[in-house]
Amino acid sequence: MMPDLGKYADTVLSAYAASLVLLIALVWWSIRRAAKVKAELEDIEARRNGKT
Repeated sequence: MMPDLGKYADTVLSAYAASLVLLIALVWWSIRRAAKVKAELEDIEARRNGKT
C-alpha cells in the first residue's frame, strides 16, 4: 500500500533509500568494529594471563 506521493515521489523514495543504505552501513560498521575490538581484547587478556 503505497500512498500517492505525486510530484514528490522521486524525492521521498530517494530519501527513504538513502536512509536505508545509511542504516545498513552503520549496522555493518558496528558489527565489524565489535568483532575487531573483541579480538583485540582477547589478545590483551591472553597476554595479561601469560598465554602469549
